Amino acid sequence: MDINLKQLPVEDRIRIVEDLWDSIASDQGVLPLTVEQVAELDRRLNAFETDSNAGRPASEVIYELRKRL
Repeated sequence: MDINLKQLPVEDRIRIVEDLWDSIASDQGVLPLTVEQVAELDRRLNAFETDSNAGRPASEVIYELRKRL
């Protein structure tokens, strides 16, 4: 079956993308991490365990970034 996605309304295409993304997100356990990704996650976990700094709320960071623009 050959579907020309450009012929679909934008709302339908967005829904398809969202459904596809949700299906990928639900299967993320099957995607292996690279050695570099594992090392970075370990580094971040070790840094958190060392200083227990949970970081800042995203809303605060976004506010500060917007002020700089």
